[in-house]
Amino acid sequence: MIKRIACAFLLSAIASMALANEALANEAPANEAHANEALANKRVKVAAAAESSRAAPATPKLAGVLVQNPIWKSYRSRFVTESGRVVDTANAQISHSEGQGYGMLLAVAAMDRDAFERIWGWTRANLMVRDDQLVAWAWDPATRPGVADLNNATDGDILIAWALVEAAEAWKDRAYAVAARRIAVEVGRKLIILQSDEGMLLLPGASGYSAEDRSDGPVVNLSYYIFPAFQRLHLAAPEFNWAKLSQDGLKLINRARFGKVALPVEWTALRGGQPAAAAGFPAVFGYNAIRIPLYMIWAGIVGENVIGTLVGASGVDGSRPLSVVDVASGRPVEALSSPGYSAISALHDCAVKGKRWPAALNDIAPSEHYYPATLQLLALSASISRWNSCGRG
Repeated sequence: MIKRIACAFLLSAIASMALANEALANEAPANEAHANEALANKRVKVAAAAESSRAAPATPKLAGVLVQNPIWKSYRSRFVTESGRVVDTANAQISHSEGQGYGMLLAVAAMDRDAFERIWGWTRANLMVRDDQLVAWAWDPATRPGVADLNNATDGDILIAWALVEAAEAWKDRAYAVAARRIAVEVGRKLIILQSDEGMLLLPGASGYSAEDRSDGPVVNLSYYIFPAFQRLHLAAPEFNWAKLSQDGLKLINRARFGKVALPVEWTALRGGQPAAAAGFPAVFGYNAIRIPLYMIWAGIVGENVIGTLVGASGVDGSRPLSVVDVASGRPVEALSSPGYSAISALHDCAVKGKRWPAALNDIAPSEHYYPATLQLLALSASISRWNSCGRG
């Protein structure tokens, strides 16, 4: 078993170097002498980071896990337009980088390349309007231009880069690998703080969250720590230490829990080395934070004390109804009653208890909106890819 694991890590590191080197070759400057020097320097970083990436647990490949399940076709028909725009049906029909990234991931899971191309094409044409490789966070069909705020949302960038990594492997397309690298490198350069009181930090956006931007900054959103993506992004940008970002994120989740229920809030301020609820945001565990246990379980992080406490306090383990929770009082303030949210509990039961995936969650409820339906398909994909024996229901 140990030899097999070591071989798997070695193959992962080799694949990481190959994919990144291929992308680097496409980025080389025009001047040949400078190109050779730049490429050599970058490859040294690639080799060093690939060595450290061997210790990171691997997220199973996503491609094909939804091929035999009709749920993707239902999702696509309800939330993805012919042009490739993923529509947030509960939020004035807007689209955002998060939704485009989720749509791209799910299209790879279903091996639906036509849908992937349409979603990726719409994203490039409408959200990649900044002067860098990050993605504008929202597009509103009621305004012209559709993008009113050029700031990014880091989870959207990470999801899109991750989807492109998966697509590059699934369809052997170099263009996806190059695009994944460009976005991942920009995340590393502009959104990762390498040193802080909490170790490495992930800023939620390029503007508005740093210590220079806010009196209580830096401010983070712990649901933007997409742990299964971190286990794959070394394939695109191995010069960044995604494993350490993941480790430091887990430590921060453990420290940044508040009130009687010991739950994280949506937005966490880190000024002065002591996590606190960020000013100007409700101090609740809610719609964003419910993704924290989803991502942790998907990444195989099920044996840590923090995940046990988190799923118990949030109700993900089935001990109480899922809800938005006021962390100070511990009282629920709004039920998360849509069936899609319960898929996170089903994922937990699959991973921890070996329970089979509920047949009722193999279809989307008629009244379901984009966000809970998306969480449902993500949880299903995670259960099949990592725990196939119970994930297929």
